[in-house]
Amino acid sequence: MTKTESLVPKLFGTDGVRGVAGRYPLDRPTVRRLGAALVRALPLGTSSPRFLIGRDTRESGHWIEEELAAGAQGEGAVTTSAGVVPTPAVAYLTRGEGFDAGVVISASHNAFEDNGIKVFSGSGEKFTERVEREIEAIVADSSWAAATGEAGPVAGADLIGAYLDHLRGVIPDTTALQGLALGIDCANGATTPVAAGLFASLGIRTVVIADRPDGRNINLDCGSLHPEQLARTVVSEGCAMGVAFDGDGDRAIFVDHAGRVVNGDAVLLMCARQLQREGRLQGEAIVATVMSNIGLEVALRASGIGLVRCAVGDKYVMEEMQNRGLSLGGEQSGHIIFSDYLFTGDGLCTALNVLRTVAITGRTLADLAADLTSYPQVLLNVRVREKTDLSLVPAVAQAMSDVESRLDGQGRLLVRYSGTEPLLRVMLEGKDETEIRAWAQHIVDIVREHLGEVRK
Repeated sequence: MTKTESLVPKLFGTDGVRGVAGRYPLDRPTVRRLGAALVRALPLGTSSPRFLIGRDTRESGHWIEEELAAGAQGEGAVTTSAGVVPTPAVAYLTRGEGFDAGVVISASHNAFEDNGIKVFSGSGEKFTERVEREIEAIVADSSWAAATGEAGPVAGADLIGAYLDHLRGVIPDTTALQGLALGIDCANGATTPVAAGLFASLGIRTVVIADRPDGRNINLDCGSLHPEQLARTVVSEGCAMGVAFDGDGDRAIFVDHAGRVVNGDAVLLMCARQLQREGRLQGEAIVATVMSNIGLEVALRASGIGLVRCAVGDKYVMEEMQNRGLSLGGEQSGHIIFSDYLFTGDGLCTALNVLRTVAITGRTLADLAADLTSYPQVLLNVRVREKTDLSLVPAVAQAMSDVESRLDGQGRLLVRYSGTEPLLRVMLEGKDETEIRAWAQHIVDIVREHLGEVRK
C-alpha cells in the first residue's frame, strides 16, 4: 500500500459505499476497481474466490453489478448473481453456499437515484471497519489497475429457496396463525419476489402493497419510512397487523390493527421478553443504539433484562452482540438482529419473530406494543466556537452531573457534538416533558456562556 491511512479517501460509511449512481464513488471505473479490490483484500492463498452478488430493484443495479463483477473476475474471482433478493438473503447464502464473499447492491431506504455496495464475509457477517479501511487503501493504491474490457451480464443462480426454508424454521408451529390477515408493504424493493409467498406458505392471508417495482419507485411514499399507506390498508382490509420493509429488506416497521405504528423499540421489548421466557436470551441482555428511548431500558430492567447501548448503525449492534455473546439487538428504525438465525438485520426474520410472539402469547400486536411506554424527548442544539472536551469545562460538567442526578435512572441525558457542524446537541428523555425541557435549556445556557460562538 502506497498511502498512509490518513491520506486514503474514505469510501465506506456506516452501511457500505453509498452515493448517487453514476457519480463517484459509484461511477463505473470506481465500481470496477472496488470489485477488484475486494478480491485483493481476501486472505493470501484464496484461489479462484467465489463471490455472490444480490441487488434490489433500482434501475442502476444492473450495470453496477456488471462493473463490480468485471473487476472481481479480472482478479480471478468467479461471480454469481442471485438477482433481486433481500440483503439478509445474500448474507445467509454467502455462508450457507460456501462463497468467499457476498456483495449487495442497494441504497436501502434511499430514493432510486442513490445506490450502494455493502459486503459480507464468507461467514455471512458485514465487513468490519478494519477490513473496510484495508479495501480503501487498496483502491487508492496507484500501483495496480483493474481489468479493462466491456462488462457483461453476470451468470445467475436460483438460490433463494434455501434462505426461505431457513426462515420458515422461525415458526415451527403455525397453527395459531392460520388465516391471520397480514398487510405487507414491500417498498417496491427487494422483498417483492419473496415476501407474499413466504407468509402465504405459513397459512397467513396476505394483503400486499408496493409490490410493483419499475426501477424508480423503490421506497417512493411506501416502505418502512412511509408506513401511512400500509396503515390505511390494514384498517380498510381488517388485517390483524401489518409490516413494512425497506428497499433492501433488512429492516421492518409494523402497524397494529388500528393502524398505529410499532417501531423497533417495541419489537425489541416484546421479542426480548419472549426469548427470556424460552430461555433463549443469551446473557440476559440485548443491544440497542443511543437512539432507543429510555422507556425501552426501563421496561427491560423491570423484566431483569439489561440494555447495552452502542453507536447508531446495525454493524455496531452486530459487533457489540458478538463481543458479548448476546442473541438480540437492534435499532429503533427497525433493523433487528436475531443471532440464532443471522448476524445482520433481517426484515422477514423480524416479522416472523413478531408473529411467533403473537402466536405463542395469544396477545395482539397492539397489546404487546402497549408494554412499552416511550418517554418524552427533548433535543436542543447550541452553536459553539470550538468542540472542547466538556469534562474540561467545570461549569458544563457540573450542570450535566446535576441533571443526571435528578434523572435518577428514570431518564437519559445524551450530549454530543455534531459530526458536520459547530453544534452541540443536548438530548434529554424523562417522564415530565416540561421538567426535562427546563433542564436541557439550563445545560444549553451554560454551554452558550462558556463555549458559545462569539457574535461579531
